[in-house]
Amino acid sequence: MGAEWTGFLTAAFLVSLVPGANQLLGMRNAIHHGIAPAVVAATGRLVAFVLMIVAVAFGAGALITSSDLAYTVLTWCGVAYLGWLGLSTLWRARREGMGATPAPDAEARPSRWRLARREFLVAATNPKALLLFTAFLPQFVDQSSGSATARLLALGAGYLVVEFVVMLLYATAGARIGAIARPGAMRRVDQGTGVVFLGLAGWLAASSR
Repeated sequence: MGAEWTGFLTAAFLVSLVPGANQLLGMRNAIHHGIAPAVVAATGRLVAFVLMIVAVAFGAGALITSSDLAYTVLTWCGVAYLGWLGLSTLWRARREGMGATPAPDAEARPSRWRLARREFLVAATNPKALLLFTAFLPQFVDQSSGSATARLLALGAGYLVVEFVVMLLYATAGARIGAIARPGAMRRVDQGTGVVFLGLAGWLAASSR
């Protein structure tokens, strides 16, 4: 049992460590708002992952990923949202580069709820995340060790712990960057982030299962 969990947690750490839309968004949140808001915002991502894990444990995940219509709708929702994040981030960086003073509105100083909602939507509209849980978790289920559903839920809980730890690593790095970066460097970070979001949207649109 110990070796089995060690193998799973090691694999989960490596999978979670790979930079993706949520990790990038979490780092950007920490750069602009500090580590505490970024950690709170990441609860949105974890809620989305909880829903996916429960869906996989009870068989709904496979039904969704095997449905061409459901998969296509989810994919294009993800493409649209990542595209909007990319464009809005680039537009904000451009305005600041032109000397525009950021307005004290919800976009310039978003609430933690707003940040968490963004994290949730990025995770929930990413069909690759659902495919990950559908394909990854069952590999570590021993069919002879009791209920597969209970086992999947336990593995999912372990993955969430690993995801939280990796999120802390990204948020810590982002907070350190934000503490030393000058305004010009911050704009370049936003420009790079916006481009990556658009790239991820394009990759999601073009990628097949």
